[in-house]
Amino acid sequence: MSRFSLAAMTTVTVLGLGPMGHALAAAFTAAHHPTTVWNRTPGKENGLDATSATTAEDAIAASPLVVVCVRDYRAVRSILDTDALKGRTLVNVTGGSPQQARELAAWAADHGIDYLDGVIVATTDAIGGPDATLFFSGPAEIYHRHRDTLAALGENAHHLGEDPGRAAAFDASLQDMLWTSMSGVIHMFALAKAENIDATDIAGHAKAMLGFFPDMIDFLADQVGSGHYPGDAGTLTSTAATMDHILDAIRTQGLDNGVLSAARAQVQRAIDAGHGSDGFGRLAAL
Repeated sequence: MSRFSLAAMTTVTVLGLGPMGHALAAAFTAAHHPTTVWNRTPGKENGLDATSATTAEDAIAASPLVVVCVRDYRAVRSILDTDALKGRTLVNVTGGSPQQARELAAWAADHGIDYLDGVIVATTDAIGGPDATLFFSGPAEIYHRHRDTLAALGENAHHLGEDPGRAAAFDASLQDMLWTSMSGVIHMFALAKAENIDATDIAGHAKAMLGFFPDMIDFLADQVGSGHYPGDAGTLTSTAATMDHILDAIRTQGLDNGVLSAARAQVQRAIDAGHGSDGFGRLAAL
């Protein structure tokens, strides 16, 4: 029997039918996995070709693979039945911190439950397709045992390592970059508006400036990874001067300068520690 046939026979339970949970259940059923679903509020199962359980315990008992996607880790713990889950695999794709993932993994191990932590980097309409990225962490043997079934959720899945908190750590790190960058974009528009520049006039130039960003990420990753921070492409001292010019423009317009001031203070700490001639990657070592 082919690996696909074995995967297609796997029954799956999905706990939580918010927009993402509903999309996960739909992806499993579209891939021909017999699927049982449960949600605290009835009626959310509408439109799914799945079996609806009346209790979380009944839903868990229906499948060897249980996927939970609810509001937070407190909600996860409130609906999990340890007796029903024992001997099964729990895949938790509820967002949370790396430490929360590690604590839940330890709880699962204490109760004889195989555990994988997961992160979904996708919108609901991308689930099941090539644009859905999924991170998983936890024991490799558990991941590989269920990899073909979990592939129903998206074609771009990554097992990141044995540490159950690693998927959440990847997500937190990437989201850190995203929202810090998004804050910078909004602040750019605010400063431009204060200087009578229309957002649509500067947007194209902003995108052109960010064209170098992928190469810069690789450049800084090399510095941070090697622990060597040459300032050939620009020193922290010169970076400080540039930041001061920008801060002067921001303050002149009476705009909030907290984010850039914090970045400038970090650069100053590195300069004061004797690293003014180093490159920007030095900041990751402080």
